[in-house]
Order: sequence, then C-alpha cells, then structure tokens
Amino acid sequence: MPLNRRTFLERSAAAGAGVALAGAVTAPAEAAEAAEETVGAGRPHPRKRYAFTVMGTTDLHGNVFNWDYFTDREFDDKAHNDVGLAKISTLVNQVRAEKGEGNTLLIDAGDTIQGTQLSYYYAKVDPITQTGGPVHPMAQAMNAIGYDAAALGNHEFNYGIPVLRKFQEQCDFPLLGANALDAKTLRPAFPPFSLHCLRTPHGRDVKVAVLGLTNPGIAIWDKANVTGKMVFPGLEEQAAKWVPKLRSMGADVVIVSAHSGSSGTSSYGDQLPYIENAAGLVAEQVPGIDAILVGHAHTEIPEYKVRNKQTGKDVVLSEPLKWGQRLTLFDFKLVWEKGRWVVEKVGAQVLNSNTVAEDPEITGLLADEHKKVVEYVNQVIGTSTTAMTTADAPWKDEPIIDLINVVQAETVRAALAAGPYANLPVLSQASCFSRTARIPAGAISIKDAAGLYPFENTLEARLMTGAQLKDYLEYSAKYYVQTPAGAPVDTAKLTNAESTPDYNYDAVSGLSYDIDIARPVGQRIANLSFQGRPLDPAAQFVLAVNNYRASGGGAFPHVAKAQQLWANSDEIRNTIIQWVKAKGTVDPAAFASVDWKLTRDGVPVF
Repeated sequence: MPLNRRTFLERSAAAGAGVALAGAVTAPAEAAEAAEETVGAGRPHPRKRYAFTVMGTTDLHGNVFNWDYFTDREFDDKAHNDVGLAKISTLVNQVRAEKGEGNTLLIDAGDTIQGTQLSYYYAKVDPITQTGGPVHPMAQAMNAIGYDAAALGNHEFNYGIPVLRKFQEQCDFPLLGANALDAKTLRPAFPPFSLHCLRTPHGRDVKVAVLGLTNPGIAIWDKANVTGKMVFPGLEEQAAKWVPKLRSMGADVVIVSAHSGSSGTSSYGDQLPYIENAAGLVAEQVPGIDAILVGHAHTEIPEYKVRNKQTGKDVVLSEPLKWGQRLTLFDFKLVWEKGRWVVEKVGAQVLNSNTVAEDPEITGLLADEHKKVVEYVNQVIGTSTTAMTTADAPWKDEPIIDLINVVQAETVRAALAAGPYANLPVLSQASCFSRTARIPAGAISIKDAAGLYPFENTLEARLMTGAQLKDYLEYSAKYYVQTPAGAPVDTAKLTNAESTPDYNYDAVSGLSYDIDIARPVGQRIANLSFQGRPLDPAAQFVLAVNNYRASGGGAFPHVAKAQQLWANSDEIRNTIIQWVKAKGTVDPAAFASVDWKLTRDGVPVF
C-alpha cells in the first residue's frame, strides 16, 4: 500500500520534518516492457525488475524564458546554449512520454529565485510578500511542470527569509534542507527529505527518498539575513544522520539533491569548518546513497562515479548546466531480491535544452509577468556621452568598471561624512561580473545599469591598512596565468588561472599599481602607490566592498575580519541605478582613469 502524506508524516514526526509524496499511476506499455520479469542465468524462478528515471535541474536562477533581461533579447552564448524552464518543460514532457509519467520523478538542486530581472522584480518591485501579492513566476512554472522536490540553494536566502518562506508556501512541492537548522532548537527549519512511491507491475511499490542538502556558506554569504535565525552544518555530517533513517523507514532508493559542488574545495578558506563543495565527499563517506544531483558549481557533469569507502559501491553524481541549459537523467534499474527492491544499476546523462522548443504552456502561463519585466528593464534612467563595455575589462582598467567604483566610493564617502572616519581615503573594489555588459552611447535603461551588477550584493565599508591591501591585491592577481616576457599573449588563455571565476578577480580603484604576470603568484604587485607616493603599509583606508567579499566570499585575505564601518541594505545594482538617475548624464571623462595595468618584467602587456 503506498504511503499517503498523512500516514507518512505521522510515522516520521519523531525523525524530523520530512515530506512524503505518493505517486500512484499505472505503468504504460513502454514502462511495463522495461519492467518485465526476466529469467536470471541459472535461476529456477524469474526475477522481478523495475526501471525508473529521476530528472534533475539546478541553478535555474530565475530563468523561465529563453531570454536575457540584461540585454533584452533572446539568450545566446558562444556555445549557442538556451536557457529557461520553458525549454526544460519540453524535455520533461518528452521523457515522461517515453518512460511513463508514473515511472519518473523531477527534482532540483537549488538557487531558484535569484539571478534574472524576472526573479528580482517579484522579490523587490512587485514583491510576492505583499498582501494579495503575486505568485512567484518560478513557483508558477515549477508547479505547472510538476516538480516533486527541490533543495534549497544559497541564493534562496538573498532576499531574506520572509521572501523565501512565501516562495515555499507558493510551491506545490517541498523545499528541502536537512542542514538548514533553526538556530535556537537546532531542528530542521525546512523538510529534510521527501519520500515518493512509484507503483510497479509487481505489487510492491518502490520507495524513493530524496534528501535535500544546502550550502554551509549561507552562514557567511547571507549573514545579515540568517544570523540568529538559522545555522548550516556540514553536508557530510547531516547526510550521515539522515540516510540511515531513510533506509530504516523503508526507502529502497536514496537520492541526494545537494546544492554543493563536487570538488571538495571552499571559496571561503578556513572561515567555516564545513566544506562548500562537498557532494563528492558525501558520496565517498556516507553509505547508503545511490545517486547525487549536484548543484552550485555551475559546471556540467553528465556522469561522475565516486566509490563509497565503506561499501565499495559506486555512487553516481550528475550536475546539469546552470539556468536550465541541461536536464540530468538518472536511469535506475532495480531487481527484487530477498523480499525487497535492490538497485542493480544507475546511469546518468544530460539532455541539452537547445534541442527543443519552449513549451507554449509555460510561456503562455507567464506571458504577462514577462511583459511587465521587459517594460520595467527598458525604463530610461539617464544618458551616456559614450559607449562603454566590459569586453576587455578582465585584462584592462576599463571605464565601465570605474563607473561601479565611483558609485561605491561616493556612496561610502557620503555615508561616513559625519563620523570619525570622514577624513580617511576611500578606495573601492569591483569585478567584471559579465563580459557582455555594456552602457550604450545615448539613453541608458535599467537593464544597462543592472547588467553591470547581476548579483544582489549590498555595499559595506571596511577599515584596511596599506599592508593588508597589498596582500589583497596579490591574492586577486592569481587570476592571471603566469606568462613569461616575450611569450605570445592570448587573452582567451590569460585569465581564470586556478579556475578563478571572473567575479573573484577584484580591481581596486584609488590606488595605482602594476600586475606583473611574468612573476609567480604572490609576487606580482609592483609600483603600488597612493596619490603618487609609495603605499604606506601602516596607512589606514576605507574599502568600499560588496557584502559577498566582505563576508569571506572568494577567501580574500583580511577583509572578512576587518572592522566594519558602515553597511547598506540596498543592492549595489540599485545604488548604480539611482546614481545614474541623479546625475542624468554619465561622462566617463569625469571619473575614468587607468589605475592598474598588466606588465611583464615591467613592460606593459597592452
């Protein structure tokens, strides 16, 4: 008899806030054929078999349509990927038609409600939290597609817990987070798991447990939103606690949906005792897991097997590419042995969403929301005297990055004007978040300004010394591949050394310096000066810095422990928009300067 929601919750109340969902549809002809009894070699009786598929997405980041709201046109990249849940819906429908809907599950690994202007609009402009407010577009789309469960991502917390709770309320599926605990009770603040019953042609259902794990880095990255409210212990620890419970509750198959990469690394260094990208470690250390849907790292891993140290069995991991560009398929084959279902084989693959059209049911469902956001991002807020672009910003000091820095520095300077730190010089850090951002000559719209800052970071002011800033710049400069003097320079191969993403390379305005890429990491900053004089290691400065960096994101030295002088709750993106509105005209000649350059043995690269 399949577990229904009520009976399962009654059984599991002592174990934690799990959610049970029951599937109860008969297998179609195709699935029945896959589940036929077959005679095993040398066995006198036929063996019962059953096959099912778990589909997975991750890091959707507010993408429903194949649309880029920052450029206001259809999404495209060099690989001609497509994005969005409307594309994913078409793939899901195809898989369900092939496998039989009752033989499939659909899950997600987090980072759902942040990332596009569509998701931002319904968190901030027309918020879902207002009385009688709208239903979040991601909830509408995921409900319509028929998701069965989703893990919490770290970006779910960006807009604060009330927005997340409202989104949770609007979803027809559970948001899972076994390691998202109430700070006072240390009990799960969200359902740790969900249990799903798949009906087989052989009488006994297959019980599939989905355990959700989120990222411990939330405690750092969204400190302002979660401190005193929630804590986030390590994935390995919580998986080791919950997987045996799920098995004891009768789970035949255990799948982990983990908003955590597989590399075993952490961007926040030793600030937390928990690994950021721990999915591989969970597979290796915790017995009883059959497969892990990996998220967070924004990489594509069709299939990756990790041997569990205790059992010697392989655990299959898969990470579909971000934004709905890929759909993971875990194909399970089970056999009936000794009165229970046993996983015989697991395989994984990814499907590319650029091979299908958008599902008109999903695009039609959210056509009005899409139209509202397009109108919003096209509002004109000012003009620019010249065009600016980030195309060369990863290796040159470009005016468009100076724009971010001048806004941040002016904002911090004004905030500190009446206090004891008013006379300290204000420096600013900024990254090239997108290589396709641009400010056109002429009219500037919201989408142009917002495209400079796609993340919901807020602004802080931290007290730093000259010596600390030197260390900060040396760390940042590891972004460049060491290139000997005289060797050819290929910009396509010059950056992202040690897999450093663009957003973890900071340029600091207000100082003048060279980055000698012929030198090894840690010895690259040369001619470091302030106002024409060598930088005094003991001098004090105010650094205007985003909250991600200030809270330890990227593991930059000193800044996370530096004294906080001021902090703002408004997004830097909005600060830029308001600055442009106030100025009316943006003229790079008024603020742009070349403060840093790449060199080799003292000779400029460009």
